[in-house]
Amino acid sequence: MVVYNSDRLTSVRNLPSWALLAFAAGGVNVGAFLACQRFVAHVTGTLTMVGADAGQVLGLDYMLVLLCFMAGAGGSVVLVRKLGNVERGLPYWIPLTLVTVVLAAVALLGHAGAFGTFGGSVETPHDFALLCMLSFAMGMQNAAVALSTGMAVRTTHMTGPATDFAVAAATLLVGRKDERAKAWQSVALRGTKLTAFVLGAAIIVPLCRSVGFLGFVVPALACAVATVSTYAPQRIAEAMAHHRSRA
Repeated sequence: MVVYNSDRLTSVRNLPSWALLAFAAGGVNVGAFLACQRFVAHVTGTLTMVGADAGQVLGLDYMLVLLCFMAGAGGSVVLVRKLGNVERGLPYWIPLTLVTVVLAAVALLGHAGAFGTFGGSVETPHDFALLCMLSFAMGMQNAAVALSTGMAVRTTHMTGPATDFAVAAATLLVGRKDERAKAWQSVALRGTKLTAFVLGAAIIVPLCRSVGFLGFVVPALACAVATVSTYAPQRIAEAMAHHRSRA
């Protein structure tokens, strides 16, 4: 069920939350790359590796990483639908809180040595366990945000937002006057997410090089702040009330 319609996507309260979640995804993505040379916030690279290593054991391992992303996305739907109530508002904060917990667990387990040495390439089952946990978290985050915004906001991959940004920017140049207001909103939303994703990656690089797996605490905190700001029960109640007043 949609909680935040288009008129709420760039509000003062919600836009920073999308930025924080994109920041978290950028940090997780580059953190995974620094840890074992693989990205996890999107499935393009994972699918490429499945094809490249088809017929080999590594191909099956990457398929597991892909399935974990999909399990996270599907799990988000199950949690929201089974634990929520349409009339009272669906609890999107639950899957996002679980994302926070998983990222924090990765930081603590990694620091304790559960994933081996930080850095290098994918070589051991420990590396794939790390990728699976992070992929699951990113799938869950992406689905929760997408569902709550009617598929208008995606925070873990930037191909769509970059395309939407370019389309909106072109519309500002050649579109009709009545199209430009919506185009400005799209530029603000997508531009904010793109910037936040890059910033998350940029900040995590020196942090992970300094403290290793503990660097994942930062995206966990970003996700937690966004969840409280936009998805806490009282925020959902306010959004539902706003939606009914417009109906």
